[in-house]
Amino acid sequence: MRNPAWLNDAVFYEIYPQSFRDTNGDGIGDLPGIIEKLDYIRSLNVNAIWLNPCFVSPFQDAGYDVADFYRIAPRYGTNDDMKRLCEAAHAKGIRVVLDLVAGHTSVEHPWFVDSAKGPGTEHSEWFVWTDGWGQNTGNYRFISGIAPRDGYFMINFFACQPALNYGFQEPDPKLPWQLPTRHPAALRVREEMKNVMKFWLDLGCDGFRVDMAPSLVKGDPKREGINELWHYYRGWLDENYPEAVLISEWSNPPQAIDAGFHIDFMIHFGQEGYTDLFRRENSFFDGDGDASRFMRELTGNLDYIGKRGFVAVPTGNHDMDRIRCNRSLEEQKVAYAFLLLLPGVPFLYYGDEIGMANVAGLGNVEGSYCRSRARTPMQWAPGEKAGFSTADPAKFYLSLDPAADRPDVESQESDPDSLLHFTRKLIALRRSVPELGPQGEFRVLFCEKNSCPVVYERRFGDRRAVVAVNPSKRVARADFALPGADTFKAVLASAGVTLAAQPGAAVLEMAPGSYAVWSNR
Repeated sequence: MRNPAWLNDAVFYEIYPQSFRDTNGDGIGDLPGIIEKLDYIRSLNVNAIWLNPCFVSPFQDAGYDVADFYRIAPRYGTNDDMKRLCEAAHAKGIRVVLDLVAGHTSVEHPWFVDSAKGPGTEHSEWFVWTDGWGQNTGNYRFISGIAPRDGYFMINFFACQPALNYGFQEPDPKLPWQLPTRHPAALRVREEMKNVMKFWLDLGCDGFRVDMAPSLVKGDPKREGINELWHYYRGWLDENYPEAVLISEWSNPPQAIDAGFHIDFMIHFGQEGYTDLFRRENSFFDGDGDASRFMRELTGNLDYIGKRGFVAVPTGNHDMDRIRCNRSLEEQKVAYAFLLLLPGVPFLYYGDEIGMANVAGLGNVEGSYCRSRARTPMQWAPGEKAGFSTADPAKFYLSLDPAADRPDVESQESDPDSLLHFTRKLIALRRSVPELGPQGEFRVLFCEKNSCPVVYERRFGDRRAVVAVNPSKRVARADFALPGADTFKAVLASAGVTLAAQPGAAVLEMAPGSYAVWSNR
């Protein structure tokens, strides 16, 4: 298996489409709005977009409940708009990756409606049903009482999301409704999802981020079935669409890359180190926490994966609190200096480049619940509507951040010290310096438990770079081995950071809330 060559220089920008830019005045972002902002996206120095689901849906889970895999939801535009987006993005050197919800549908999907009629229909076995009401469900999550069929149906997440039937790797012989993975119905589901991928790849998209990627095959404790399934898809892609990317929501990069994915995230579930950085009481980037578990996990992931795939450590995404979360814009710069220069493929969540904040108290909108606070409209400009839409703000998909000092793109464009300019500078540095890119080697130079600073080295051939951060509120010092330390020159640094050479070593001193990047070139 090979990786698409463009991943060696990839930096992604995640767009939550309903909150990005509204061009038709209905208060909901749309695909023409993304097309309108492609020059801005390119100005960030990113070269790939990940779009959250934009297919036909009743939106009981913000589009992760798909009712038609082959059609763009009218509120976002049309299939032709998606084709125009891909063409316009490609003309600017930007790839477009779609969110593939492969493990379930909406209860309103015609496949499920047909399945719910009972045995004997075309799609009767495309979903996981027990053979009758009141049967043993085998400790899986099932729903009953909302369909005419006599039986429970398995759900993959919310009650509105019935699980597609890719089969059970180890069916329980006492539960005959558990079909094996080679059952004709399971194979039909497998092939239909391949047809979905082919449809959008032929239209112009560049691959897929797969929602709940390990969830498709059931009864699979050794992951043999899920690995076989994704290797089947990966083999097909490698043969027919070799530059298409598969990105998993797995949060265990060794398992995901073994299964055939090109990229997997270290995020807020699965491996716990990422949560230590940002999203735990007394987290590392709050100045009082511990980064050592994250660094151990990252190092272990990289060592295991080698050149077979990539790790992604995002600034955030649509399912977690924003990285801003009670941090100042200057404190975010320290976090970004750490994150955006790590090995692997960076992902920047829309609005993080200007430091958009969580907005509390928005309640449940389309199944968002507490996640609403990180999904608010993009803040393009000052003013009542923030440049998001011409609609009355009362009609916006979600309310804007009400803070008088909320950040916006227009204001930060005119401020050379803004987070926006800093983010651009970091990504440009990453993409222009080989040792800071995905192919650069990674080595932890200094990271002690419950201590600052954290220092790591990136290397490509004889080119070396060192990155150091001190998010704490006190001066931090570190001694570590760094042959040739006297040859390193600062290429990006905040005030109060010094790196002094000793024979075969280095002595680092960092002011509170500081960062620095050095290069030996």
